[in-house]
Amino acid sequence: MDLLITVFLIVLLLAVLGSGLWIGLALLGVAVVAMELFTQRPVGDSMMLTIWGSTSSWTLTALPLFLWMGEILFRTRLSESMFRGLAPWIDRLPGRLLHTNVIGCAVFAAVSGSSAATCATIGKITLPELKRRGYPDGMAVGTLAGAGTLGLLIPPSIIMIVYGVAANVSIAKLFIAGVLPGILLALLFMGYIVVWALRHPQQVPPADAPLPLAARLRESRHLIPVVTLIALVLGSIYTGVATATEAAALGVAGSLGLAAVEGSLSWKALREGLAAATRVYCMIGLILAGAAFLTLAMGFIGLPRHLAEFIGSLNLSPFALMLMLVVFFIVLGCFLDGISMVVLTMAVLMPTVQKAGFDLIWFGIFVVLVVELAQITPPVGFNLFVLQGLTRRDITWIARRSTPLFLLMLGFVLLLWFVPGIATWMPSRM
Repeated sequence: MDLLITVFLIVLLLAVLGSGLWIGLALLGVAVVAMELFTQRPVGDSMMLTIWGSTSSWTLTALPLFLWMGEILFRTRLSESMFRGLAPWIDRLPGRLLHTNVIGCAVFAAVSGSSAATCATIGKITLPELKRRGYPDGMAVGTLAGAGTLGLLIPPSIIMIVYGVAANVSIAKLFIAGVLPGILLALLFMGYIVVWALRHPQQVPPADAPLPLAARLRESRHLIPVVTLIALVLGSIYTGVATATEAAALGVAGSLGLAAVEGSLSWKALREGLAAATRVYCMIGLILAGAAFLTLAMGFIGLPRHLAEFIGSLNLSPFALMLMLVVFFIVLGCFLDGISMVVLTMAVLMPTVQKAGFDLIWFGIFVVLVVELAQITPPVGFNLFVLQGLTRRDITWIARRSTPLFLLMLGFVLLLWFVPGIATWMPSRM
């Protein structure tokens, strides 16, 4: 009977999500059905208490602030200045300006926290320039799709905040834990570009005339504002001067100050950025509320216990459990966005994960990595939708071009298992 109830609710959830209804409302609706049909608990007070508890956390305050910081950078010249500062230094590498996708996404991810914002911002800057210079569209779009996911891994990361709240672990330690994996993954993407360029030299346009060192140093001055902002946000967290929420406030103040100094932030852009950040946060808040109530309903029905018993009955080793979770999250990513995946599954998976002896900081980085994989998994890969809007290309074409990056990320997840210190070394030094 319990299995039939579980299957019914899963089918109902997928059907409602497939209908195009907002994700947050879909989660709330399925939770109401579950509570009404299969429990004796009054729905009204349960919904009220759960929604209030899930959205009133002080830690969650960092989320809208980081969103606003990303919107400020999106609407000013700071992002364009970053590209100008990077280009002269990478024109000698195999693959040349294709590396701007990876480096640009890695740098912007460190001041944004949103995969979609990172992908959209860097894509608007690099794709037209790469096309004008004759770089293959497939490589330009594919590398951008993969590198855009760095917005989730390199702190400050919105998904890390959500995981930290759901798993009750230090967000500051999660942020620091994401630094080294983010850098290594960016280098892995750049290595792929180098190998591709060496195998297909005829597809890489000739290099520009080399600039003297003095000229390259002059162009590098455009990187100073963004590097300063990164140092302000991450430095305040790493030294213990500020919490994640306070660092987010510092990031907003710093981005506003830099934009004011450059004279590139108008009142109109400020209002539009604040409105856009508010809309995104309201969407995320609705998802968090719906997922929290659905999690409560599933708890009353007994789904977490049944799932834990099922996984326990398989007698999986920790490595087999990790592989099973990779497949589970990738499949789930075909239907849900990253935030929904985390808030829907953490309460269910946490007892099993803790029983298996996984370090919760390491598991947070693991979850972020597999959610990154879902960002370029059709049909609901958010980065694929962003790139479709930028390029007007068919989404299946974009998915095919991003497949090599998907496989590289899958390999990196395995590396993280065999070398867990990649994620745990820096937090242990805090």
